[in-house]
Formats: sequence, C-alpha cells, structure tokens
Amino acid sequence: MSNHDTALHYEPTIQYVQNVNGPTLGYSTDSGVRIIEKDGLHFKNLSKDGILKPYEDWRLPAEERAKDLASRLSIEEIAGLMLYSSHQNIPARNGGWFGGTYAGKSYEESGAKPWDLTDEQIAFLKQAHLRHVLIMTVDNAEMAARWNNRLQAVAEGSGLGIPVNNSSDPRHGFDASSEFNAGAASTSRVSFWPETLGLAATFDPEVTRKFAEIASKEYRALGILTALSPQIDIATDPRWHRFNGTFGEDSKLSADMARSYVDGFQTSDDETSEGWGSDSVNAMVKHWPGGGSGEGGRDAHFGCGKYAVYPGNNFDEHLIPFTEGAFQLEGKTGRAAAVMPYYTISYEQDQKNGENVGNSFNRYLITDLLREQYGYDGVVCTDWSITADESDRKDTVFSGKSWGVEHLSVAERHYKLLMAGVDQFGGNNDAGPVLEAYQMGVAEHGEEFMRTRFEQSAVRLLLNIFRPGLFENPYLKHGESSKVVGCPEFMEAGYEAQLKSMVLLKNKGKVLPIQGRKKVYIPQRLLPAGMNWVGMPTPEKLEYPVDLSIIAEYFDFTENSEEADFGLVFIENPDSGVGYSQEDADQGGNGYVPISLQYRPYTAEFARECSIAGDRRDNDVLNRTYKGKTVRTRNSHDLEAVLDTREKMKGKPIIVSLLQSNPTIVAEFESAADVILTNFGVNVRAIMEVLMGSFEPSGLLPFQMPANMKTVEEQFEDVPHDMECYVDSEGHVYDFGYGMNWGGVIEDERTVKYKKTR
Repeated sequence: MSNHDTALHYEPTIQYVQNVNGPTLGYSTDSGVRIIEKDGLHFKNLSKDGILKPYEDWRLPAEERAKDLASRLSIEEIAGLMLYSSHQNIPARNGGWFGGTYAGKSYEESGAKPWDLTDEQIAFLKQAHLRHVLIMTVDNAEMAARWNNRLQAVAEGSGLGIPVNNSSDPRHGFDASSEFNAGAASTSRVSFWPETLGLAATFDPEVTRKFAEIASKEYRALGILTALSPQIDIATDPRWHRFNGTFGEDSKLSADMARSYVDGFQTSDDETSEGWGSDSVNAMVKHWPGGGSGEGGRDAHFGCGKYAVYPGNNFDEHLIPFTEGAFQLEGKTGRAAAVMPYYTISYEQDQKNGENVGNSFNRYLITDLLREQYGYDGVVCTDWSITADESDRKDTVFSGKSWGVEHLSVAERHYKLLMAGVDQFGGNNDAGPVLEAYQMGVAEHGEEFMRTRFEQSAVRLLLNIFRPGLFENPYLKHGESSKVVGCPEFMEAGYEAQLKSMVLLKNKGKVLPIQGRKKVYIPQRLLPAGMNWVGMPTPEKLEYPVDLSIIAEYFDFTENSEEADFGLVFIENPDSGVGYSQEDADQGGNGYVPISLQYRPYTAEFARECSIAGDRRDNDVLNRTYKGKTVRTRNSHDLEAVLDTREKMKGKPIIVSLLQSNPTIVAEFESAADVILTNFGVNVRAIMEVLMGSFEPSGLLPFQMPANMKTVEEQFEDVPHDMECYVDSEGHVYDFGYGMNWGGVIEDERTVKYKKTR
C-alpha cells in the first residue's frame, strides 16, 4: 500500500510527458505507472505490466479503448464504476452536512489540510472501486486542484488505473438555487451568472452558450469533468419548487437553451474530430422524461410529491427539450453525454407494462422510449438516493426516494434499475447491492447475459472518462487553476448576463431611469421564525435585505421616508412550503395542503375534489385533495413592506425589486408600485445599474404570471401557457415573452420567434 493511501498531508509528485502532435501525459511517480515509448510516442502504462494495451493507446478511438478496458474489468470493478458517490465536501468539516473523518478523527481534530482525502474517500476508491464523485462545497481553486491530485493519484495506483470523473451540481449562480443542489452555488469563487431561469429570461441561446463555454473552463480548472446539469424540464406547473432551475415553461425556448448549454459544455476549443478536448465537460441533462408536472405543484424530493400527472394528455411535449435540444447538438459531440431521470412516477404513462414506478425503475421510459425509440446510448444515471428506504415523513428531503418500489429490498431495486436500462446509481458508495443485483441476474438470465449487461454500462461510463482526456492527464497545476477560476474576464461576462436577465414589468410615468443622485428609503425585511426546506428551525430575522454600502455607491440612503426621493423595496416571491403539513396529518387530515403563489393566506376553493394520483398502499393516502384547506406564506411580510412603504412615501415613487424562483401573483401589490423590476438571482449592483439607466432592461418573462390562484388551480399541471395572465394598472399583460425597456413593451426578433399568439 502506498503512503498516499493512509497518510495526511501527502503531496503526490506529478510528472508530465509531452507527445509531439499528441496529448500531454500526467502521472504520479509513486502510483506504479510508468511511460511506454512506441513509434516515437509516449503512453501511460496504467496496467503497470510494461505492455501497451489498446485502452492505454491514445491513438485509438475512445469507443475501442472503452470496450477493451471494459472486457478486462472484474464484475467488482464494473460495479464500482456504476456507483456515484454521495455529496463530498472539501474539506469535510464537522457539524455540517456530509462530514468526514481523517485518520479516524474529525477534520478539526486531525490537523488535516483542507485538500487531504477523507477516510471514506480513500475507502470508496480502493475498496469499492468507485470512480464517480460528486463535489459539493470547496472554498477555492487551489484547494480543489490539490484535492483532485490526491484523489487521482490514489485511483491511478489502484487496479487498472481508471481516473476519477468528478462532478458538480450548478455552482455559478446565487443562493436562490442552493435549495436542491445542497449549497454548491456561490462556492469555489467561480464567476457569477443568473440562475438558469435568468438565462432563459434573456431569450438568447448565445448568452447560455457563452455561460457554458466559460463554466466548462472553470469546471476543468477545479477538476470537474461532469456537470449534473442542465435541468431542462419544462416547468408547466407554476408552483413547482424546482421551477428556478429550469429554462421556464416553453418547450421551444427550453430546447434551444438546452442545445446551447450542452454544446457549450461539451465542445472544446481544441476539439478533436469528435468535438471533445481539454475544455470539454460531460453534460448530464435532467430530468427525463420531465419533472415539471407534479400534482398540485408538489416536488418528488418529498414523499408527498412522488406523482407527475398529465391531465392535459401532454406527456410528449415534455420530451422536446431532450429530443430536439440536448440530443440534437450543433457541435460534433452530437448529444448530451448523460441523462438523469427524475424521482417522479409519471402516472399512467407506461404504455407497455402499465407500471406506476419511479422513472428510473420504468423499463418502458428508459429502454423502450429513451434508448430504442429515440436512439439514446449514453449514460443513464439515477437521481440521488432512489434505492434507499423511504422516511416516515412525507415532507422531508432526507428520505430514500424509491417511489413505486418501496416494497422491494435495496438489492432488488438495483436489479430492477439494471433491467430497466440504467447504468449508474446516484448517491450510492456501496457496491454490495450492485453485486447482489448481478447475482439475481445470473440466477434469472445466466452469467454470460449479466456479464454482457455489465460491460454495456461499463463502456458507456468509460467513454465519458476517455473522451475528455482524463486517462492521459487527470492532474491539475493549482497555480494555473487559480488564474482561470473567477478571472476578471469570466466575472465580467457573468455580470453582463445578469444585466440582460432582469425583466422590467412596470415603469409607470417612466420613473426609470433615475436621473442624478437621489435619496432612497429601503425598509428592513422581516422573516418570522420558522422552518427551512430541510426542516431545521430558523430564527426570526429583521434586517436590511441588501448591503447598504453598495447602495451608497449609487444613492444616498436614508431611514427617514419623508426626506427620501423614492422608496425601494426588495422582496421575494411567496413561499408557502412543500404542499404537506404534518400537523394536518396528526389532526386526522390527509396531510396535503395547497402551495400558494400569493402572500396573503390562501384557501383552496377551486382545487380538485379528488386527486388524480395517490398511493393504494394500506399505510398511505389515495385521495390527496387539499380542497378547502388554508395555507399561509412564510414571507407575507414582504407584501406588508410594499404597502407600508407606499403609505410612508405619500405619493413619491415606489420601486419594487422582486426576486423570483416561481411565477408570482403580483395583484396584491402591483397597484402600489410605480416600478416592478424582477430578477432570477443577480448581484445588487446589477439592479442598481438598471435603476440608474446605465443598462437598459431587455429581459422577457420565461413564464406566465397568473392573475390569481383560481387560474393556478384550474390550469393543467402538464400544459404550458394555460393560465389567465395578470393585467396591470397600465394595461400590460404579464404573459410569456413580456418585458419592457425605456421605450415601452419590447417587440423584437426574440418575441417574434418565441412569443405565443392568442
């Protein structure tokens, strides 16, 4: 066993060999790897036996190399390839999510460096043969690069030297997206861009392509080779908690954005004949076949939201961003390298077997539809924790999500996934259930069949490691990484995209742009004590919603509304929870409650009498209706802040800056505001630049803004563009594709191309 398997502070020594008209090779000097010279060229002898094998020969096509290596792997090694790790923090500090130990001690007690490997990481590399790692938090590029080099040195010294394919959830946005990526956003000091919904609001696929080209360079500098993105579900229900991660509700816009995103990530500046190169990052598009139609807007991270429903018989439109976007690239890589199905049960959509099981478990959706009908032969990776057991609570994210197959054992779930056509198991560090599933297959189909089935997945998985060049050089020079990640050029490009992503909804009396240095009154924002999205208590907060020192760069701030020239109120869209109440369940109800898009208390007068989907198990709920129930919004004080500021300003202009992660019912405050400027995750300086007129707004709504909750309840979860839109006091309709600039309502080539006619 080499010293880097156990010792803290180990710094691998990396050697580089340059081929003439060929790749640079990087290897660790104590991994056992040596260089073979043949025909005047150099090759890494990853098998460490002195013989050049096809998989080590970089001159051969990636598919030939992958097939050769797959044929040499043991079943245990292939099972390791099929694992995708749980979230990894760098370092794995104590007291937070996903901590770890270093030589048996907590990070704080061990004296470990931030870039040292945890005991768990060493174990899953050496013992489980795991080669796909999900990076959650990392402080900076140097830390990421040094950790990557340690990780790759351990992998290179093990077995046949397969490198590690590190991945990340989106990490270039602001905190608005952190809910479902576990905090990856705003870490690593990468360039900052609007959230995915903000990219959509530009209605310009070239902005998205530019983002992806820059993000791929920063990912590679961090040692990340797979992006667990983009999220290309069409968000056809306005209440869905993952709306913000999408390109909105329109299938054509989403398809164009998906194509640009994947092309930008996968196509490299130094591309080969197949389009891949040193800047390439595999894109894992999600979530097949679309997760935006959860009944009542509920999300499948939670047991209460396991069903996607199709009352409008509109299943096929949800496939368009995949089939006409991510699977039809303009670049030479051709299609997205990987696909992630969603947790949801696509209710009554299995046209072959009639199964209502989670999408990854459904053979019709994965093999018959995705692989055979649409010809997709890339990696299919499950979403995280779908093989684990469910929780007793339906409102917690910390639960296994084995929807529809809860009755099966963990190993049986793995076997069902394999037979459905899945290649990889998200959030699973343990090869044991995969090996059990293999033996189940041997008992049913024979050894030859299962060996072939395992090699089929191994080839797909290895291709995504071969094509970006990891086998030749998985190592980083941390000084160079630090120069790339968050460099001024990339930061400027992200800031420009933020400016383009904001949508001006209202500008009564042409209050904007503000001329000269004026005095501004900004109310504090109150959030009462409550619970966050993971069920942890949160204290009451009363604070200014923005950094006042930034405001002072543009305006004179005053706490006295009477001396202010205008009021500026920062609010967020209403947040009423996940659609389930344990209190209701404890009191004898079914637990299901509305999800509201308005600030005031909402009673679901127009909800369905009987839900479309429900669980027929004895211990679950068949009718999930919430008709007649009332829900309150956590941030109802945002509405009060607008109305109170209106009163205090005594007729002077009121500007509302609205941060949106979902469509919002603005009827409660629109008439009290002279200006409404909405954004999807931007720096406060970008907002100030628009207010001052340094940048003319150009964004367009990537969704409809509903007139009221009645139209929200009566729209079909699976159908876009089917709500009554809000009409403001100026007569403007807040429909998909609506936005204003200084001249009025925007009509340009974007609205001609994408806006819907009625």
